[in-house]
Amino acid sequence: MKFNAMAAMLVAFVGLVGAAGYMLVRQPVAEATVLSEAAPAPSSSADFAKAAPATPIATPVTKPRDERFVIKRILPITGPIKYGEWHWNEDGVPAGGPLVMTVDLEARVLSVFRGGYEIGATAVLLGTQEKPTPLGKFPIIWKKADHYSSIYDSAPMPFTHRLTNDGIAIHGTKVEKGYASRGCIGVPNEFGKKLFAATKLGDVVYITRGKRIGKGDSLVEG
Repeated sequence: MKFNAMAAMLVAFVGLVGAAGYMLVRQPVAEATVLSEAAPAPSSSADFAKAAPATPIATPVTKPRDERFVIKRILPITGPIKYGEWHWNEDGVPAGGPLVMTVDLEARVLSVFRGGYEIGATAVLLGTQEKPTPLGKFPIIWKKADHYSSIYDSAPMPFTHRLTNDGIAIHGTKVEKGYASRGCIGVPNEFGKKLFAATKLGDVVYITRGKRIGKGDSLVEG
């Protein structure tokens, strides 16, 4: 009986030791399982798991030049244009092209272009410091071949092209050194006659100071 009791106690002790060992072996696995549940794998729908869509870069659209206003010919004039001197030549110039005039206050020259071909150029009278010729872009708002000033003692202003409502105009006059206008652009009378026959209402005049343009440049850009 003592032997059986001792054997039973030994079996029970071995069983307890085995159970304890089993629990020690199982415990790290359980902890690992808990940690794994606390930090699940990132969802494929999470924002940080997606590559940001590429933003397309807009390509600037370059507006094609209007070839009707690109300078194709300059009149072959030698040296600076003197007071009273003017030139006009429409030979070989296509009819119907848009007409543009340029006035350079520094050079004191007016040029006429049709379809990009220079057809006329002349020295001009300009305004004084007290009454300067304005800079800018001006359309012809009315024309009159036989016009007299309503402001300056009915002074004759033949072949008038009015540019502003306050009286600035291109008109015929005596263009000589030592003379000036009251803001208008004075051209020789014979040049004014040819100009009057070539222009229409709405044709544009660009008045600049010292701007240089040449063959291949646009009359209406920049």
